[in-house]
Amino acid sequence: MKFGLFYEHNLPRPWAQDAEHTLFQQVLDQVELADKLGFHAVWQVEHHFLEEYAHSSAPEVLLAAYSQRTKSIRLGHGIVQTPPHYNHPARVAERIATLDLISNGRVEFGTGESSSETEMGGFNLSRGEKRAAWREGTEAALRMMVEEPFSGYDGEFLKMPQRNVVPKPLQEPHPPVWAACSQRDTIHFAAQNGIGALSFAFVTASEAKQWVEDYYSTIENESIPIGYQANPNIAVVTALMCCESEEEAVSKGEKGVNFFGYALAHYYVFGKHHPGRTSVWDKYLEHGDLFSLYRMQQMNQTPDAIRGCVGTPEHCRQVLRTYEEAGVDQVIFFSQAGHNAHEDICDSYELLAREVLPEFIERDQAAESARDRKREEINDKAMARKEASGEQHRPPDEDYRIDAPGAGSLF
Repeated sequence: MKFGLFYEHNLPRPWAQDAEHTLFQQVLDQVELADKLGFHAVWQVEHHFLEEYAHSSAPEVLLAAYSQRTKSIRLGHGIVQTPPHYNHPARVAERIATLDLISNGRVEFGTGESSSETEMGGFNLSRGEKRAAWREGTEAALRMMVEEPFSGYDGEFLKMPQRNVVPKPLQEPHPPVWAACSQRDTIHFAAQNGIGALSFAFVTASEAKQWVEDYYSTIENESIPIGYQANPNIAVVTALMCCESEEEAVSKGEKGVNFFGYALAHYYVFGKHHPGRTSVWDKYLEHGDLFSLYRMQQMNQTPDAIRGCVGTPEHCRQVLRTYEEAGVDQVIFFSQAGHNAHEDICDSYELLAREVLPEFIERDQAAESARDRKREEINDKAMARKEASGEQHRPPDEDYRIDAPGAGSLF
């Protein structure tokens, strides 16, 4: 099992004049530290207009910055919003390829639709059409990374003539593809499309085991990849604040984790938001005690999975072992949450890397050859099904040309 880090760029009010600048500089330092400590990946979200919850609207810029501060850590879009309403597929393909080139092939291409009304309404995307828009945008971007030239697209949401989209990515045929998943049916959907499942949901180990079993059964036996290579992988996200004592971990991490969950629910479940006016932090202070992970846990109202790795190294070890036993491929930690202090986050990364992760990394490396063989077998089956399905895109028009305004006047 591998380990990643997840960044939403939480920034609760009140905001100092340089709050965003300070946050971004601190995260750059955190990612550089994580690379040195041996974390496998850093995942950067794309969200728009979600004040306080996610100030990460340009992940390609952040990931490019990470690429120049690090050497080995994988650079994950977690995710690119691929419906053309948010990002034109040509711009997605160009940015992914460029990032892959400057990072020496370290990109993970996570895709998604978004589901908050704040974002969808801001880009005039209806809930009923977002899945179809995701498919068009994702499929077209992947074709653009592979086809030379891209033969064009005539869909409901994207219409584009023949063009050669450059540059092409370093990884062939393209970087590994993932989809954001928050429910079991979307994990099943990711498997059907032959892509990795980024499960941004709080799940127990027993739930994770069921999801993993369904995912791998589906991707091996049913999947028809949306891209040109299958990516059998399932990841789950959980909180992290690893400290020497339980009391220290709760003191440094609980409030931030609670705010993360509250702010998420504010935008996706129950919030009434006035842009530029609502203070999500003030609302959390007023109602947040109802969302205390530990209070709810004591009342047996919420699983330990929501608390995640907020605790001692031994607590973190036991939680991670349950996910490892469930067959999860990657655990992705979020620590940058609420007003969690930069110094505490760095100390937590270092303690976890020193006291907990080595045994998991050792087992992961020992299983690498067998895992790679299995994934190659799954990919071969999936690509054979794609070929047998007759799913083919039209070849480029050899006679198609683009005439500049003065074409023919000189030659």
